[in-house]
Amino acid sequence: MREIVFDTETTGLDPLQGDRMVEIGCIELVNRFPSGRTFHCYFHPERDMPEPAFKVHGLSIDFLKDKPLFAHKVEELIDFLGDAPLIAHNAMFDRGFLNAELGRVKKSMIGRERLIDTLMLARRKHPGGSNKLDDLCARYRIDNSKRVKHGALLDAELLAEVYVELIGARQANLGLAGDSMGAGDSRAALVVVRVRPQPLAPRVAPEELEAHRAFIATLGEAALWRQYVPVA
Repeated sequence: MREIVFDTETTGLDPLQGDRMVEIGCIELVNRFPSGRTFHCYFHPERDMPEPAFKVHGLSIDFLKDKPLFAHKVEELIDFLGDAPLIAHNAMFDRGFLNAELGRVKKSMIGRERLIDTLMLARRKHPGGSNKLDDLCARYRIDNSKRVKHGALLDAELLAEVYVELIGARQANLGLAGDSMGAGDSRAALVVVRVRPQPLAPRVAPEELEAHRAFIATLGEAALWRQYVPVA
């Protein structure tokens, strides 16, 4: 199963009022594990950078002046997204900016049905608590020490870890790791099999075991238990 976790940075809060997307970061998940494939790009917004937005992400017009226009990278982005579900924190915000950019270049927009909103997932799982990305990282002991300012790719990487925790997939993946990963995969170290130094003493008396065998013998050749308990 392929999913895309993504985040955007913008010049403001409302694409309908002329605010533009200036950065997008996308992380590909395959069966809930990062595949290593990413898409990351800065964009020239064709406008100024308001001071409140600059304080959030630190992206100045001077930094963005030689970056491509969205129109120049849109085909690469569409190809990367494919038809996968799209995961974002407060997803309608990011979708609004992404669709505004897609609309400007006459491309098909992202349908609401493709979105998975981790903010809504967090609110259901942790009602009454703070569900900002930093707070969720702290809750799940995810290292976000590099997140001095917002950055689309770093935030997408952190959100991918948060998403797996929110849906409980980390525990499920650990249970399957021994079957699904090769010995050379570093993630296989998550599953530790320990051998007891001294076997436990049997808790079934010999006469009880013989009585059990005698009972199994009365069940007939088709009985499932005869596959596991030898009978005379």
